[in-house]
Order: sequence, then structure tokens, then C-alpha cells
Amino acid sequence: MHDLHLSNKILNLILKEGEKNNFKKIIEIKIELGKIIEHNQIITPENLKFNLKILAKGTIAENAKIKINSVKNKFFSLKEITGK
Repeated sequence: MHDLHLSNKILNLILKEGEKNNFKKIIEIKIELGKIIEHNQIITPENLKFNLKILAKGTIAENAKIKINSVKNKFFSLKEITGK
């Protein structure tokens, strides 16, 4: 659960972007994830995806397909969201 904070931060960005695009439903989310360490633990794509799915329940991002690409930096980037 050390990565819950980052997951919440990313979800807030996703929801803000979805609202900006007037999406009623977000269908797909693409994220680039670097080597991010929180509380002495590396955040893995699997854990990030798991937490995003839990946090997205009841939002326009619920049931969105999440694709996470690992990159060689120390940051994350919300690359793209698609919706309708």
C-alpha cells in the first residue's frame, strides 16, 4: 500500500483530464512509469494498476483499461486517456 499516494495523485490527474475533455466514461489510460521509490519501496506497474482500479471505483474511470509502460527515469507521465 506504499504506492497508494501516487495512485491517488495519478487518478486525480486522469479524472481532471477526463473532465476537461467532457468524457462521461474513460475507456483507456496509458501511463509511463519510471523507477519511483516511496517509503523505501519501488512502485511496480502491477501495484499501481491494482490501486488505480480500486480507487477508480465509482468514477468515470471505473473499468478503464490501464496500460503501464516502464521507462528509465524517476518520474511518471500520463501519456493518454481515451473516453466517450
